[in-house]
Amino acid sequence: MAIVSSPNKPVVVNPLKQSQTLGAAMAFLGLKGMVPLLHGSQGCTAFAKVILVKHFREAIPLATTAMTEVTTILGGEDNITQAILTLMEKSKPEIIGLCTTGLTETRGDDMQGILKDFRKLHPELDSLPIILVSSPDFKGALQDGFAAAVEGIVRDVPEAGRTIPQQVNILAGSAFTPGDIQQVKDIVSEFGLTPIVVPDLSASMDGHLDDSWSPITVGGTTLEQLKQVGSSAFTIALGESVRGAAEILEQRFEIPFEVFTELTGLQPVDEFLQALSDVSGVSVPQKFRHQRKQLQDAMLDTHFYFGRKRISLALEPDLLWSTVLFLQSMGAEIQAAVTTTRSPLLEQLPIDKVVIGDYEDFEELAKGSDLLIGNSHAANIAKHLGIPLYRQGIPIIDRLGNGQFTKVGYKGTMDILFDIGNILLETEEMKARDLKYEM
Repeated sequence: MAIVSSPNKPVVVNPLKQSQTLGAAMAFLGLKGMVPLLHGSQGCTAFAKVILVKHFREAIPLATTAMTEVTTILGGEDNITQAILTLMEKSKPEIIGLCTTGLTETRGDDMQGILKDFRKLHPELDSLPIILVSSPDFKGALQDGFAAAVEGIVRDVPEAGRTIPQQVNILAGSAFTPGDIQQVKDIVSEFGLTPIVVPDLSASMDGHLDDSWSPITVGGTTLEQLKQVGSSAFTIALGESVRGAAEILEQRFEIPFEVFTELTGLQPVDEFLQALSDVSGVSVPQKFRHQRKQLQDAMLDTHFYFGRKRISLALEPDLLWSTVLFLQSMGAEIQAAVTTTRSPLLEQLPIDKVVIGDYEDFEELAKGSDLLIGNSHAANIAKHLGIPLYRQGIPIIDRLGNGQFTKVGYKGTMDILFDIGNILLETEEMKARDLKYEM
């Protein structure tokens, strides 16, 4: 059982966490025909847009209610109304995700009341789903906002219907990349199951060219699919953070669920495939049995370089959990673990201590490590300490292909094994050369 601590500091130095608002907006980008609408100042939306554009290297549709000093004092009702009407006139979205920010949460806008009044004034838009998410950036982190958006989606949109036996819901947390989601969809489909992913970033943020530009998301979970979520026979929750969304579906539609906190590593993938076999009644396909043998060989090839290596991580809780367990399964030692927000998983980590802190805390704790794992903001720390960095999380702004990166399943586990193993191998060779020259 890990001890979870939060340094009593008067100010955050070199922030690790990203805001709830950013997380909620990213989740909404996994829905087709969507425009996330951030209720706050233009700067709040511009900052989120810059982070998402740099990370995914894609056009990101975000809108703002453009609150000013005057409207912040007098109230933002008119700004919300005008923003929605403008979006409907110019962009014609099929669905809108309305996210609050620290500015409007601090003021205390009655968002439910504002939306209720909007519906009364504009009955012609009754068929337009508007999903409201409370996502203040003065508390929580990206993972919290992402999970809140997923909960809002499954609470507001799905409709009751006759159960479709081979249809399953996949609720994806923020720790899973578009490439991860595509890999999960492919695996689930091999068992004869029809997956509905919420949200499906693999169809919107995976990086692909379309025939024409669109002011709304052109891929992702469709509105029709969202309505059919209530007819699924089973729900798979990927990440502890989306357990709440799975519980909502169970309460609303009596859909059983299972939470998989990680899909990286031999045992987690074994358990996932066994669950799919149980749900579908189909035995594990031969292709995955062969991939399992390949992974076993990869683990044999790479474990020499992982054994007893001291690794320090700065990641969101869900991603921290899966990465720590994977590294320990390969014989690595966790020197430091820093994260962004509270999670039930933190106390269960098989390490001594977890710090909810910033990159200043991380730099102090990580001294003497063999490897650092964090987002691109950890690059300067890695350079300063002279320790190699393996990039994980959001944002990654100094590497390409974030939309396609895969770390789940047998194949994804092999990819991350070789990526990290090659870094450790190269470091050992450099140390050996330096020792030779010194002698």
